[in-house]
Amino acid sequence: MTRSRIPPKSVRVKVCGLREPAHVAAAAEAGAAYVGFVFFPRSPRAVSIAEARMLAAEAPAGLAKVGLVVDADDALLDAILADVPLDMLQLHGRETPARVAEIRQRYGLPVMKAVGIAGPEDIARLADYWQVADQILVDAKAPKDAALPGGNGVAFDWGLLWNLRWPVPWMLAGGLTPANVADALRVTGAGQVDVSSGTESAPGIKDPGLIRAFIEATKL
Repeated sequence: MTRSRIPPKSVRVKVCGLREPAHVAAAAEAGAAYVGFVFFPRSPRAVSIAEARMLAAEAPAGLAKVGLVVDADDALLDAILADVPLDMLQLHGRETPARVAEIRQRYGLPVMKAVGIAGPEDIARLADYWQVADQILVDAKAPKDAALPGGNGVAFDWGLLWNLRWPVPWMLAGGLTPANVADALRVTGAGQVDVSSGTESAPGIKDPGLIRAFIEATKL
């Protein structure tokens, strides 16, 4: 029998990898709490700094704008933050706890650190970031042959999170779709979820209908 928890009545949703103003609007209208812009050239969801600035301008007040970077150096972060009014940085590479702390101090923005999970051996890594990140994003560990560190549409065993007690806010990611997010919430009790490929008709192409369906499915 699958164990279940009671998730919060109001689940905060992050729609990541947005590239079109209409999709920012769709996320906002559906009730998303965050929108994510990807600054990683190899991703089909990547945007330029100029594109991200335009998209950020479309976000209504109260919708948090998150910039996703992968092992970014200070020069890239300086360039992004000089032009794009982000509310949070999401570090989705192999950043060490020391690098996370350094970025948080240098830029004065909340930092979310993504940690990939495949099995029980990965759980201990979460604690390495609890003291230095404002939030933790728990994602499925990318397959060994994957070109991307996230956004691969792969889920992990949500039961691995069953007994964890979280000292910081956290967000569940990894292969979530309108069809499975309700189950993921019941198993993990997550109060926040992140979706990217699960709201796309093709890699990098968001579908407003799927965005709405995903957010509706979190309302248990």
